[in-house]
Amino acid sequence: MAKVADIGSKRLINLAPDAWVQWVTQRPEVVAKEILGSEFQWISRETDVLVKAYSATHGDFLILNELQLRYTAQMPLRMRAYAALAQERYRLPTYPVLINILPPPPTLTIVNSYEQEFLGLRAIQDYRVINLWEIDAEIVFQQPLASLLPFVPILRGGGEVSVVQRALQTLRADAQLNQLESLLAFFASFVLDTPLVQQIMRWDMAVLRESPWYQEIEQRGIQQGARRQLIRVLEQRFGEIPHEVEVRLEGKSVEQLETLMDSAIAVSYLEEFVVVLST
Repeated sequence: MAKVADIGSKRLINLAPDAWVQWVTQRPEVVAKEILGSEFQWISRETDVLVKAYSATHGDFLILNELQLRYTAQMPLRMRAYAALAQERYRLPTYPVLINILPPPPTLTIVNSYEQEFLGLRAIQDYRVINLWEIDAEIVFQQPLASLLPFVPILRGGGEVSVVQRALQTLRADAQLNQLESLLAFFASFVLDTPLVQQIMRWDMAVLRESPWYQEIEQRGIQQGARRQLIRVLEQRFGEIPHEVEVRLEGKSVEQLETLMDSAIAVSYLEEFVVVLST
């Protein structure tokens, strides 16, 4: 069975690190020197990859890569924290990059900086944002960018069967890449019918379950199921639920939703539930 690193962010970036760092920085002179540890005292995320890079202009610096399945409202703070931790640990300037794989809900706006002012003091962290659905699939084949091959189906213009098959042929032609076929199948299932995906490529669930993105999808499925159940209970008790209440339930953890379920059953009026939701 493949390990997480085999189909996770670190494995993908390590396929062609120079091409990757040049793409995320948009600077052709940058080269990758080393993939560093991104574990910071109790904190470890499989979607973070820290690369030590070099350019003649800027010398050694860090590229912090965060591959996020879907952007969340917590990402700006996370980018600020990880950039600071990386710079403190390695004593090098840090270039943070957030790569969003799938579009977020329409109620959420993606931002490229963290800003906070408190008691007259300001905290600011800029970072580059790359939304994969805005990237033309053709650049993966032209540059080439082997690290992005499994994501081809969800790139712009990549959802066509012929384009997915082209990515599949490229993976199968390289012994180093062919183990990523299941990951390509996983993202193809977002744009193509699952039976068709299973017909044209290998669908190895044992491998997919080791993917951090699959695990996140699975967790989000549980979360969304709990949210739908809570809304159903509210509707059964109080009738139609205002849209803003449904929006405020987005992003709540399973544990928070379970607690809110208890409140939904206990309160006598929807207004009481809204008060609980606001605390």
